[in-house]
Amino acid sequence: MTIWEATTMTKGDIETYPQDGQWKNRPEGNQRASSVHDTKDEAEAAGREMARQRDAEHVIKKQDGTIGEKNTYPRSRDPREIPG
Repeated sequence: MTIWEATTMTKGDIETYPQDGQWKNRPEGNQRASSVHDTKDEAEAAGREMARQRDAEHVIKKQDGTIGEKNTYPRSRDPREIPG
């Protein structure tokens, strides 16, 4: 993440999603992606780091656009009482 991205992103959850053959990360409230990656693994790692820096939730979408996974950072913010 560049300094510009860190200072211009709005506060909100981070969404990792597929679009046009690439994987992207977008903070909630932004219309455009903050980072673009060739693979889902690369995008997930970048999205996870963005969420950790912002104390936000990381929502990872599947290829079909449905939610595949959600992770809350830090874990103590997770409202669910179940492990995992």
